[in-house]
Amino acid sequence: MKRLLTAAVLGLALLGSAQAAIDTYEFASEAERERYRNLVEELRCPKCQNQNIADSDAPIAMDLRAQIFRMLEEGQSNEQIIDFLVSRYGDFVLYKPPLTARTLLLWYGPGGLLLGGFVLLGVILLRRRGKQNAEASGLSADERQRLAALLSQPPANNQPPVDKKD
Repeated sequence: MKRLLTAAVLGLALLGSAQAAIDTYEFASEAERERYRNLVEELRCPKCQNQNIADSDAPIAMDLRAQIFRMLEEGQSNEQIIDFLVSRYGDFVLYKPPLTARTLLLWYGPGGLLLGGFVLLGVILLRRRGKQNAEASGLSADERQRLAALLSQPPANNQPPVDKKD
């Protein structure tokens, strides 16, 4: 019983430490609050990789939220804030990286792989169909010509062939 009680208390203690800290920032207007919200939702956390800054509990995400708030208070535009974060962390912080020579593979790689897969599938199917046609006849070109000539000739007499039974 003591073990169960100890485990329950320990579990509750660990659960309490897992609660995320809530940022409380005072904005001058609702428009600034909306700008802040849009920025933190469209930028990716450098540590969490697939979470935006708004949803991440990582310390770096908290620092970035504070940095974005400070830059908004200074009157910087969204482009300036994004440029600052990109210069510091690279294009990785953007969910939609710009189309540049460095990101061509990122943008067109999946489509190229898909197209290559369809081409490969088509080639495999055409080869398989060609082999089946060649194996089905089992005849050389000369033999196929002779067979076609024999099949095109009318029967010698107009009577159907008779089966001979032993």
